[in-house]
Amino acid sequence: MNVREEILRKATECVNGSRQQDYGTPEDNFTIISKLWSIYLGMQISPEDVAMMMCLLKVARIATAPEVPTEDCFIDLAGYAACAGEIVAGRRKGGTA
Repeated sequence: MNVREEILRKATECVNGSRQQDYGTPEDNFTIISKLWSIYLGMQISPEDVAMMMCLLKVARIATAPEVPTEDCFIDLAGYAACAGEIVAGRRKGGTA
């Protein structure tokens, strides 16, 4: 298995495994976060905005330590991107996320 496959495998385990069991579905979790951030910021933040901003958080962490970013940063980045994609796909199909 190459590094790319390993990162994607681990990201899949994170978003579909223990984190989902511990915190609920990413869609539900990001919906709650979006409501809290919306209140705090005084502007509308969507669940997909939350996922994308979490991606940007990971990009910032990678950028601040370009010689030594941890594999976890890339795993989380892939996971957040997958969650954003699922939220958008759910909206296209008429979901509520």
